Amino acid sequence: MDTRPIGVFDSGLGGLTPVRQLRRVLPGEDIVYFGDTGRVPYGSRGRDIIVQYARQDIRFLLQQDVKFIIAACGTVSSTYPPEEAARLPVPFTGVVGATARAAVDATRNRKIGIIGTAATVRSGSYAAIIRDMMPDVQIFARACPMFVPLVENGYFNDGNPVTKLIIAEYLQELKDAGVDTLILGCTHYPLLKKMIGDFMGDDVHLVDSGKVTAQAAAAALPPAQSRNSAASADAGIPAARGPQMGRRYQIPEQTGEGHQISTRRLGSLKTSRWM
Repeated sequence: MDTRPIGVFDSGLGGLTPVRQLRRVLPGEDIVYFGDTGRVPYGSRGRDIIVQYARQDIRFLLQQDVKFIIAACGTVSSTYPPEEAARLPVPFTGVVGATARAAVDATRNRKIGIIGTAATVRSGSYAAIIRDMMPDVQIFARACPMFVPLVENGYFNDGNPVTKLIIAEYLQELKDAGVDTLILGCTHYPLLKKMIGDFMGDDVHLVDSGKVTAQAAAAALPPAQSRNSAASADAGIPAARGPQMGRRYQIPEQTGEGHQISTRRLGSLKTSRWM
């Protein structure tokens, strides 16, 4: 059994949505989370800068001796070179592959909408995987650059009038196109899921990239590395926990507002400053 933690990183606080799901599907695992709130958002930056930030985030997690790294960021997942990820000393996964597969499984009319940061939509990463699996699909992609700042600043309460106006501005075209499946291609977006769902209607299936990625990561974790063994679960034995790690959330420049948002997402939240 490998007692090292799982490392998760994102451009800000959005990656806490897959962390919450990881805590549900892998309750015995320790997690180190790094949210780069000091440089959020990543999605409006150029490719070279995004890759540079991703390398720095990964280096930080490797220094924490993690056994598995999850890029809980649609922008990084769409931009970070796969050949570089393959050379990392620990397994690495992003959010794109599993989310795209879930959308293909969900669609009934073969009309799939994709929303994400400008960098994610520009990369065409989701669309490429979806078309490989479903060549006759119709894809409607829309960059939603205001969604991340809205979430980071706490504008995700259900019914917030500012957020509702922006949702309508961004998503009307996808609604008119008749998509029956919509990928929330940034892990910040599940915090707006209720308002997005209300706007799109009950017939549109929303694919939560955070939830899908957590489930895929749990399935990908080799049994020899997992602290959630089937044998222990069947016997009713609680999963082992490390004596020191627990869950650590590294939030640079964490403000009172940021801590408040984080706590509302995950409950009790211990953060430490990273320079």
